[in-house]
Amino acid sequence: MNELPSLSTETINDILNEKIDDETVNKMVWYYLGYRYDKSSQTWDNSEVETSWKEEYPEPPNFIENRPPTVKLTRSIPKENKQLLKEKLGFKGYKIGTFGPRDTRRATMANWLLNHLVTHSSQS
Repeated sequence: MNELPSLSTETINDILNEKIDDETVNKMVWYYLGYRYDKSSQTWDNSEVETSWKEEYPEPPNFIENRPPTVKLTRSIPKENKQLLKEKLGFKGYKIGTFGPRDTRRATMANWLLNHLVTHSSQS
């Protein structure tokens, strides 16, 4: 998945501002969860995926279209990092009446990616 944008605060802002399409956002989360697509066998390799994810989702779920995997994604963010979008990027959320489930799911994915960026940047 070399076509993915780099994981940075700029990319996360682009997700929130809809400059990155849903498919790419899904692929980014899949990648950082550990899912890899094997083109030769046309199957998903989940050997790097955390056990609870690969048991429930042997193939990567569509976070935009399905609420349950997005809820699991939310729950996997440590409590102290739940507000990273607000704290690190100044994200104020959406105004009532101007957003739907898709927007909320994209924000959840953006927050999960930001959590991943923050927690793994110190390990690099």
